[in-house]
Amino acid sequence: MKGVWIGIALAVGVAIAVELGLRWVLGLGTPPLYVKDEKTGYRLKPGQSIRRFGNRIAVNRFSMRGGAIAQSGSTLRVLVLGDSIVNGGWWTDQDDTLTERLRLKLGKGLAPRVFEGLVADPEAKPEAGRSRPLEVLNVSANSWGPRNELGYLEQFGVFDSQVLVLVINTDDFFSKPPTSVPVGLDPNYPSELPGLAWVELIQMVLPTKRDPLLGEIEREDGDIVAKNLRAIAQIQAIAAANNMSFMVVITPLKREVVPNTQRDYEQRARQRLVDLTQDLQVPLVDVLEEFRAVGDPDSLFRDNIHLSIDGNERVSEAIAQRLQGLLLDRI
Repeated sequence: MKGVWIGIALAVGVAIAVELGLRWVLGLGTPPLYVKDEKTGYRLKPGQSIRRFGNRIAVNRFSMRGGAIAQSGSTLRVLVLGDSIVNGGWWTDQDDTLTERLRLKLGKGLAPRVFEGLVADPEAKPEAGRSRPLEVLNVSANSWGPRNELGYLEQFGVFDSQVLVLVINTDDFFSKPPTSVPVGLDPNYPSELPGLAWVELIQMVLPTKRDPLLGEIEREDGDIVAKNLRAIAQIQAIAAANNMSFMVVITPLKREVVPNTQRDYEQRARQRLVDLTQDLQVPLVDVLEEFRAVGDPDSLFRDNIHLSIDGNERVSEAIAQRLQGLLLDRI
């Protein structure tokens, strides 16, 4: 009987040790949480600060990935809209996100007179332009498309930002309308913490339960590309109404980086975006050819769509170079 109790004690001890290991080493048991939202379908739950697979993830009270934002009018503020490319997900540390890389590049590359000309705060001295008055806001969530991003702006506004950057990828041309169905149902969009790290580990390996409503949404009728392009035009109209500089950035899928591998419908969608931005007189930054010039797609992506740290570095550099010219034109 004594041996039985010893066995039970050992089993309990091992279970506790593994639970603590899953939490402390991997960050399981505390996934980023989501909330349902009428406008965006879903967004990150406000006020989170976690560590996931060694990476720090912070979400402020506006569901942005990042810390608290400064008082309006005191900073040169760039608002970046996007999906998982911008958000970075659990696989990207806070310091390695596209927006953080962009903030560092803009802070080094912009002359103090840009800050002096665009920052409304009379206390912002020219020499402070190198350190204090620059924010790059990360408004994003995994699998968002232009219609989700438009919904966020309609609900929360632009936070007195002077610049709005919309980052999309090839798949976003075909993204579906906002829906809250996945929240709390799909393990990728949890609404509550699992009781144990073990529970989440099991959820990650078991097949995902699929709600029939998702199938109905995916069968959306009509010209889906046109609907998403229309949302981009509406985002541009919001930027114009708020006297903001606006630009669109598009990143490719990994397979597109290999020449002559784009599918016909993807090429047509990209051309429609080119036509739209020309009609709206909006700058378009397409990094496809730059990525192809690297000659090593594996170094730019962590999978078929999401960027590596090097990919984020190259995209942020392309954005920074174009933004510097836009901002100089405004002062």
